[in-house]
Amino acid sequence: MLDRASTNAHPGHFGRCACGATLSRRRFVTGTLALGAAAALSAKPAFAQARGLIDTHHHFYPPEYQKLWLGWEEARKIPHFAGQLAWSKQRAVEGMDQAGVRASMLSIASTPGVWFDFDAAKASEMARACNDFAADMMRDYPGRFGLFATLSMLDTDTTLKEIEYAFDTLKADGVGLQTNYGDKWLGDAVYKPVFDELNRRKAVVYVHPLVASCCAQLNVGAFPAVIEVPHDTTRTVTSLLLSGGFAHWRNIQWLFSHAGGTIPVMAGRIDAFYGRSKSNVQEFAPEGIIGELRRLNYDTANATSAPTMAALLKLVPASKITYGTDYPYFGFDQFKNLEQLGLEASDLKAIGSENAIKLIPRFAT
Repeated sequence: MLDRASTNAHPGHFGRCACGATLSRRRFVTGTLALGAAAALSAKPAFAQARGLIDTHHHFYPPEYQKLWLGWEEARKIPHFAGQLAWSKQRAVEGMDQAGVRASMLSIASTPGVWFDFDAAKASEMARACNDFAADMMRDYPGRFGLFATLSMLDTDTTLKEIEYAFDTLKADGVGLQTNYGDKWLGDAVYKPVFDELNRRKAVVYVHPLVASCCAQLNVGAFPAVIEVPHDTTRTVTSLLLSGGFAHWRNIQWLFSHAGGTIPVMAGRIDAFYGRSKSNVQEFAPEGIIGELRRLNYDTANATSAPTMAALLKLVPASKITYGTDYPYFGFDQFKNLEQLGLEASDLKAIGSENAIKLIPRFAT
């Protein structure tokens, strides 16, 4: 049984925001993301060539989830994302068409996952509703969508049943997890039965960050997601690494959002502390610290700037990177940023679609 006591006040994507900063945040978020939504719908035809891009980071919002999300954020005086408010299945497909995205992987954003202060049973019901909605989208738009199924992670037995339903009934392509649940990151031993089952199924495990319960006030005036979201990916990757999770669950294909957060920058520091000074490093990192990080997959969602991609490509080859957009928070047309980096055509093709097809075979045809 997973400990769910710490999740009763889950902060979601934004954490516990300081209400005094709500107005400035609202201006920042609404303005920035309205531009992102507009970009998704106004991409120039020249960019909509037959690229066949595959987006591995595309969020969706079932009506039941959307209603709860609005109420949850309003109660906490958290500003809404304009792109999320405007989301619809039709708008998503139209944006994909305009930007040359032939297929997208659906996942629930961690805002705040499927919990809304629910107990394990109700959280599981919400996960089921979200996954069923995504499965309907896949049927309504054949070949356009895949599914990283949502798991509640609040109770072991319930979560194992969710895995069975997602893979065996819905034919999901993988699962989508948060970087943490309350006060536990993914390397915590409490999740071992879940990862044992995902390892047995040779599953793709996509991981999306959020602002951790501990850290919403550590933003020095910035909107919480700006700083804390990438750092939480680094926390969960490090927890999986040092706990031996990556070493133990060798059949899982891991995919981490936003270029791995700050992992490309922190990799050397982690190696300096644990790879060069620990006599037992082979027990939890058989290929060494850097080698283990190079085995992982990373998406480009909101991470296509030249400095970010330079750091990521120094850590991993292009064959470990998938194209992600973070739609609807950001636009579909971020691939043009990658095209301006001087990458080889073969690397662009690998990032644009080929690497995703290796992870998600349904998109091979």
